[in-house]
Amino acid sequence: IEENYGNLKMEGILALVGSGNNGGDGLVALFYLAQQGWNTTAYIVRPRKPDDPLVNRLSEVGGKIKLVDDQKDYEPLRKLISEHAVLLDGILGTGIKLPLKEEIAEFLENVNDWLAQMENPPKVVAVDCPSGVDCESGEAAPQCIPADLTVTMAAVKTGLLQFPTYNLIGQMWLVDIGLEDESLSLPVWNSVKRNLAYREMIQAHIPARPFDAHKGTFGTAILVAGSLNYTGAALLAGEAAFRVGAGLITLAVPQPLHAAISGNFPESTWLLLPYESGVIDEAAVDVLLENMDRATAIMLGPGFGTKLPTEKFMQRFLHANKVVSNDGPSKLPLIIDADGLKLLTKIENWPQILPSNSVLTPHPGEMSVLTGLTVPEIQANRLEIAEKYAQEWDKVLVLKGANTVVASPDGRTTVIPIATPALARAGTGDVLSGLIVGLLAQGVEPFFAAVCGCWIHAKAGLIAAENLGTTASVLARDVLAAVIQVMGELNDGER
Repeated sequence: IEENYGNLKMEGILALVGSGNNGGDGLVALFYLAQQGWNTTAYIVRPRKPDDPLVNRLSEVGGKIKLVDDQKDYEPLRKLISEHAVLLDGILGTGIKLPLKEEIAEFLENVNDWLAQMENPPKVVAVDCPSGVDCESGEAAPQCIPADLTVTMAAVKTGLLQFPTYNLIGQMWLVDIGLEDESLSLPVWNSVKRNLAYREMIQAHIPARPFDAHKGTFGTAILVAGSLNYTGAALLAGEAAFRVGAGLITLAVPQPLHAAISGNFPESTWLLLPYESGVIDEAAVDVLLENMDRATAIMLGPGFGTKLPTEKFMQRFLHANKVVSNDGPSKLPLIIDADGLKLLTKIENWPQILPSNSVLTPHPGEMSVLTGLTVPEIQANRLEIAEKYAQEWDKVLVLKGANTVVASPDGRTTVIPIATPALARAGTGDVLSGLIVGLLAQGVEPFFAAVCGCWIHAKAGLIAAENLGTTASVLARDVLAAVIQVMGELNDGER
């Protein structure tokens, strides 16, 4: 609060204090803010225990204490809210279940109405979570007060990353409360394998760029993509793979696409594939297998379409990829995206056929095709669904969408805590698959190649929208251009 709103300390902060630990956290915050010169007021919404030491301590440093009116005369509270620049929501915490009790629902509804009517409402800071949200499911009471800032304790609650709650939390800050102290030895805490992606995590897994490097140092990615109906997919993915640092990119495309797109991508090498009716033909398998000796990663799927010739290509290639010798393409990390995922469902026992170091990148619609679940079922349980199928299929699974989930068969899960409509545009998925295969080609292990690719992609979406001044006008190539800025920021220390 001091860091975000310290310039408002003389205008003051009003805390709405509940009866439990959430209210206690609010009182502790007011105590420290009062010591730093803030004008502080605690409004006790629900009775606390007699002679509460937290209330007494706040009073001793000059904090004002107000009690809710038993007659439900909320006018004094309305006046208090209008007189303070910051409103601290410390009423309900992580343990509540919906629906709310009538009394508290009425109280929150009144506060919401007053805030909506104010010309300059106070900044709202939620303690751990906005009051009235289910921190497990992400459901939210209609009376929930939207926050400008949510300060959550120890770990991000899974419900805060789900909708509609994600729309209510504003900026989210995670604060440490000491649970990582090894002396505590908390088995439940230590068993958690879910993480949020953050800048330092990504920096730790971006490959180094030694001065004596050559293009072979940074690997070779083969991108099998495209059809006459979807010419741009290969181009977007290929450039993304280069921009994330891969040394050599080979675009394997139906032969007619070369003339259409090669002039826009002079840095690439090319494999011209046999085709039928504008799509990759089964005979392309032979061309690929003859040219994979130098590859360090391969991508399948963007722009494929789902016609029969490409379906046969996928079946034959993946079976061949499975049975070749140990120094052959079965050792290559593989990413499958877009129409490639839909074609997987045509192959019997496809999880057993795919190499174990494969990465699958479905959006919810493609995940529905792969699993038979409905999109609403998937969206309601994104974490659990991603983790379940990553382990069942023994593959790294990227469940795309707002707050993308990356799950590994070994139980590790990382959520990308970014949601922006800037990425709700055709072609942005091709950029993402290109980023991931570019990292795979450089030797980044599949799980972290997926995590880093998703984080860079999401950050690039935010930057593209900021550069254009709107999310509505962002095109996939704007996201691609913004990748350069993200990579530059990740490599601040690069000489």
